[in-house]
Amino acid sequence: MAYTTIDNPEKFFQCFLYTGGDGNTEHDFGGADAMQPDLVWIKNRTQSDNFALIDSVRGSRFWLGCNVQDQEDYNNEAYLFNFRSDGFTTSNTDVVGKNTETYVSWNWKAGTSFTNDASSTSVGSIDSEGSINTTSGFSIIKYTGTGAAATVAHGLGATPGWFVVKSRSADGRGWQVFHNKVANTRKLALDDHAAQSGTGTAYWNDTSPNNTVFSLGSGGDGTANTVTFISYCWTPIKGFSKFGEYEGNGSSNGPFIYTGFKPAYVIVKSSTHAVNWKSFDNKRDKYNKSSSTTFNLNENGAEDDNSAYKFHLYSNGFKLRNSNANLNSDGYTYTYLAWAEAPFVNSNGVPTNAR
Repeated sequence: MAYTTIDNPEKFFQCFLYTGGDGNTEHDFGGADAMQPDLVWIKNRTQSDNFALIDSVRGSRFWLGCNVQDQEDYNNEAYLFNFRSDGFTTSNTDVVGKNTETYVSWNWKAGTSFTNDASSTSVGSIDSEGSINTTSGFSIIKYTGTGAAATVAHGLGATPGWFVVKSRSADGRGWQVFHNKVANTRKLALDDHAAQSGTGTAYWNDTSPNNTVFSLGSGGDGTANTVTFISYCWTPIKGFSKFGEYEGNGSSNGPFIYTGFKPAYVIVKSSTHAVNWKSFDNKRDKYNKSSSTTFNLNENGAEDDNSAYKFHLYSNGFKLRNSNANLNSDGYTYTYLAWAEAPFVNSNGVPTNAR
């Protein structure tokens, strides 16, 4: 029986805490294995700054905020300067590294160059390129919209469990989110607390992704003519990542969700009701306790350490210990995204430890 294909998730995903420095500061992850990130998702823990998503495909001086609909921002003197072999360098600026202020980053490895000429390969209807990692099931894909429905090659060789698309070059176009537990006629918005919305072909052309492409409708935020876009795509990998849903029960003894690994990072959002995107990780909360530290990904606020969000990470999944509407209201359906700190059982049959 194969338990996992990834014995050490730190090679592909790491959560990292750091403090900004005076000037350009090098930050090393310090895990058991080095990991050069290709997507870094940063948040100031104590200040009301926007999130910053920076990737190696768009370049290390460009950032997008998951809580806003703005186009990507660029600054020669600020933001992330470069990716390192085991971390990254930040400058002394509010968004990613203000001196003495504390930050959290969630970091993924892609690393293999990907180019698809749709007319030559007959895969997809428009060209795409980026960086992929088929072992961990993650790709970063850029493309240019045509104003019409389109299919875009994602390079994963497996069907994405969830992906997002975001305009790089036009304001007012939100983070359009596909989740495999939400109908392909509907979408979630990462920058909004709204429930799933839409009907028909507007967002995904009434078509779920497959192992080569994802589909875009002409009426959403993903394919405006001549606008450039970025997409982050993930496919579930046994023992490393899982994207699913659960039903709330409104009790402090909430549901347990089996993932098959000890989670390092979990994102939760109700698909049926207007509540915030909540995120939890294994570094800001090292132990299961009476309160949990969380962010609203759709807002710019500082982290909140609160008993109302009590959320426990276990060796094989996570459990809701609250009745908060954002996480566990009776009758609400919640989607979740989870990445591993360690597989529940590694490929040699050795189980991981609990927290």
